[in-house]
Amino acid sequence: MARSPRILTIVLAGGEGKRLAPLTADRAKPAVPFGGHYRLIDFVLSNFANAGYLRIVVLTQYKSHSRDLHITRTWRLSTQLGDYVTPVPAQMRRGPRWFQGSADAIFQNLNLIGDERPDYSCVFGADHIYRMDPRQMVERHIESGAGLTVAGNRVPIEQADQFGIIERGPGDRILSFVEKPDEPKALADAPHQAFASMGNYVFTTLALIDAVTADAHDEGSKHDVGGSIVPRFVDAGDAQVYDFTENEVPGSLGRDHGYWRDVGTLDAYFDASMDLVSPEPVFNLYNYEWPILTSQRSLAPAKFVPGWHGQAGEVSGSIVCAGAIVTGATVRDSVLSPSVIVEDGAVIERSVVMDNVRVGAGAVVRNAVLDKNVVVPPGARLGCDLDADRSYFTMSDGGVVVLGKGEHVPEGWGAGA
Repeated sequence: MARSPRILTIVLAGGEGKRLAPLTADRAKPAVPFGGHYRLIDFVLSNFANAGYLRIVVLTQYKSHSRDLHITRTWRLSTQLGDYVTPVPAQMRRGPRWFQGSADAIFQNLNLIGDERPDYSCVFGADHIYRMDPRQMVERHIESGAGLTVAGNRVPIEQADQFGIIERGPGDRILSFVEKPDEPKALADAPHQAFASMGNYVFTTLALIDAVTADAHDEGSKHDVGGSIVPRFVDAGDAQVYDFTENEVPGSLGRDHGYWRDVGTLDAYFDASMDLVSPEPVFNLYNYEWPILTSQRSLAPAKFVPGWHGQAGEVSGSIVCAGAIVTGATVRDSVLSPSVIVEDGAVIERSVVMDNVRVGAGAVVRNAVLDKNVVVPPGARLGCDLDADRSYFTMSDGGVVVLGKGEHVPEGWGAGA
């Protein structure tokens, strides 16, 4: 009886996430909170856990403490069965230097592959919002006999310069791959779209080892999987694409089938958050056949109480997490994370409010992202006068006001708007 192929999962979680600042001021991008009580990295780890791929190494580098602490607290697997999720910082095994790129991160940790001796290696990014059954991609890779399979998905042509763009040939072979092109090639059947790499790869392990080793000795390389390793396989005719829309996840609704968001910018992060709170969610957190897993703190349930004058307030179209208390306030189309306090008469609309934020009585928060421990004093107004907000706070290109961890809004801010 033939044995099942041995799979190792490598999650690339070392990105700085500069375009998500100030949310990444003291945490790496994969550790950014999302959807109330999740972290971005929970989505990729949940996909592998649900698929039964339970030997997972997470390669880290920048501002790793909150991400590593989250993994340690949340992702404890059965060591008796040989399963693990473990963060691996830069260990400088190849000399006194940090990772020079994602390919170099793999090269510096070839000992992990040598210890596990997998037949195939999944190399996935850690900061996208999606559900995927990776077993289907691995099966397609094995059937093809290719050295590399790249997961691809359609994206709007105006966003294509943010991705590696794939030209797909007969038999799903990749004819060309260009990383973040200035003039991306549109699809023949959809001129408004391009076919983009999702940053998820399945390698035949021996081919991966050969590729990152050769790349390590190439002084002109950027040592990046997308920019350096994928083109090697494409040039050798040894790369194929896996169309993400063909992936079938148990419990998926028609609307969220094929959903994938790269939350690389503040506006992308905000838009993906708003996808969660639409009446028929574009991305459904409530699919318990393929759950998104995370740690759950011991908090009291969310509580809604009347205001000082007995008014009940209103909460609609929103996610409200445990420990939150809303007192006679109005919350619409928003995400309230654990232990948020919204005081009497406050209004929160189309906003993401993270852990332990306090919004004072009569304050207004619109089209905003408030990181942990932010204080909005009574009567202050955010998102009402964008010119004033832009002069003091971070403002996204799309007009979303973003406050970093622990920022305090000045007393009376925007009260005259």
